[in-house]
Amino acid sequence: MLQLTNLRDALRHEGGLTRRLFLAYGAALGSIPLLERESSHAASVRFPNDPFALGVASGDPNADGMVLWTRLAPQPLEDNGGMPNVMVPVTWEVAEDDGMKRIVASGTELATPQLGHSVHVELKGLKSDRWYWYRFRSGDAESPIGRTRTLPAPDAMPDRLKFVFTSCQNYEQGLFTAYEQMAREDVDLVCHLGDYIYEYAAGKNGKVRTHIGNEIESLSEYRVRYSQYRADPLLQAMHAQCPWFVTWDDHEFDNNCAADISEEKGVATADYLLRRANAYQAYYEMMPLRKSSLPSGPHLQLYRKADFGRLANLLVLDTRQYRTDQPNGDRRSPINAAALNRSNSMLGTRQRNWLYRSLLQSHGTWNVLAQQVMMGLVGFPSDDQRPVYSMDQWPGYAAERMQLIQFMADRRIANPVVLTGDIHSNWVNELRVDDRRPEQAVVATEFVGTSLTSGGNGPAKSVHADALVSNNACLKFQNNERGYVCCTVTPTNWTTEFMTIDDVLKPGGKVSKRASFVIEAGDPRVKFNG
Repeated sequence: MLQLTNLRDALRHEGGLTRRLFLAYGAALGSIPLLERESSHAASVRFPNDPFALGVASGDPNADGMVLWTRLAPQPLEDNGGMPNVMVPVTWEVAEDDGMKRIVASGTELATPQLGHSVHVELKGLKSDRWYWYRFRSGDAESPIGRTRTLPAPDAMPDRLKFVFTSCQNYEQGLFTAYEQMAREDVDLVCHLGDYIYEYAAGKNGKVRTHIGNEIESLSEYRVRYSQYRADPLLQAMHAQCPWFVTWDDHEFDNNCAADISEEKGVATADYLLRRANAYQAYYEMMPLRKSSLPSGPHLQLYRKADFGRLANLLVLDTRQYRTDQPNGDRRSPINAAALNRSNSMLGTRQRNWLYRSLLQSHGTWNVLAQQVMMGLVGFPSDDQRPVYSMDQWPGYAAERMQLIQFMADRRIANPVVLTGDIHSNWVNELRVDDRRPEQAVVATEFVGTSLTSGGNGPAKSVHADALVSNNACLKFQNNERGYVCCTVTPTNWTTEFMTIDDVLKPGGKVSKRASFVIEAGDPRVKFNG
C-alpha cells in the first residue's frame, strides 16, 4: 500500500481534517497498488473472447521511447472487463517494420486487477525520430499492431512537425467519423485537449448513440464508460496510428469542476473527492500515460512537457485540478473586480511556476501550450450592450492570464502558440496582455478547435459571428461546425487548417478544409491562407 505519510500529505494539501475525509482518501488510495509485482503470482488465463477488444495505444513519446498501452477486457462493458481477480502476464514486442519481423525490444508486464488489468509499458533506449510498430500477447490472444514514434533528439532541428488536435467527443451526440479522415492525415502526433468521455446519465445528450447507465460516480462506472468509448473502431484506429498527448477538461470527472468544488450544491467534500479519485484512476487506466502520472487518491499530475527537437516545445497543462472556483457564480459577466481578483487561479501556484520555468528553459523555435479553455478575452453581446465573458474560461481568471501574457512578452518567449478545446467551435485569436485594448502589441496566437461530436451538427456561422468579430479586435475567425484541427510546423512557418465534417449524426460524413491560417516565426499576427 502507499505510505501513510503520503495520505497525510494529501490531506494537508487539501486542508481536509475530518475523519470522514480521511477515510475517503484511505479508500481511494487503497485501490491503487504498488507497480512492482512478482511474476510468480501471475495467473495463466483462458479468455472467453478477445481480451484486446479495446485496442492498443501509445503516448507521451520522447527522443528514446514512449508509453505503450492496452487493457485486457474480454467483456469490456461488464464490471472489471470480464476479467478474474488475478494478475495476468502480458508480453509485448516492438519492431522496426509493420510485419513485426525486426524486433528491437520485448518484455512482459503484469496486468493487475487493481488497475483494471491495464498495461503501461514505458520504453527507453530506442533510436530518436523513428517510427516503430508494436503488439501485445496474453495467453493465446494477440492484439492488433499499433504504430508509434520517438521524437527527434533534443539538439536536432527537424524540417517539419505535423499533428492534429481535437477535444469534446460526446458519444451520444455524434459518430466518430472525423477520426476516419484524421487517420489519413499521416500525422506525427495527436493532442487530445479534454472531454474524452462525458459523465452524464444515458440519454441526457441525444439519441445518436446512448451511454450505459446513470451519471457515473464509481470506479466501475467510469471504467465501463471509457470502455464504451474505446470500443468505437474509428477511435481505436486513430489511437493505433501514432502517439497521443492527452489531458482532461471537466467531463472526465464532473461538469465545470474546479479543484474540490462541486457544481452541485450540497455535495460533501469527502464524497466529491472520492468520486474524483475514481475518475482519476479510470483516466490513468485508460490512457497511455507514464507511471509518473499514477494517481494518489484524488490527485494526478497531468501537466508535463515534451520537445520535438529544437523545433517545438510542447507544454501540456491542467486547468481543472488546481483552479479556484469560477467567479460571478460561473455566469457570463463583465470583466469586473471579481474576475480580476488576483487570488483567482486557473493553474495553481506549483503548475504556474513550472510553466514559467519551462518557458524560460525552452530552446524551441515554437512554444506550444496545449490546454483546455479559451484564453482570448472574447466579449459576447448582452442585453445591456456591455460585453460579457465566460467565467469558466480564462476571462474569469483575468489577472493570472494577463500576468502570463506579460511574462511571455517581457521574457521574449519565442513564438508562443496556445491550443484550446472545450467550447465546441473554432476560433482564431491574437492574444494581447489585455485583448480589450487593440492598441497593445500582439504577443501570442491562439487556435481553438471545435468539438469532434459534442453539440451535434453545428452551423458554419454563429448568429453572433459578425458582432463577435467586429467587437473583438483579437478575434480573426469563428466557426461552429464539428471536426478537428491540423497543424504543420516548420522552422519558419506555422500553418493551421480547420477541418470540418458536414454530418456527425449518421455514417458517411465528409471532412473538408474550412479555413487555413499561417503564422510566420517572429511575428505572432495571423494571416489568412485560404
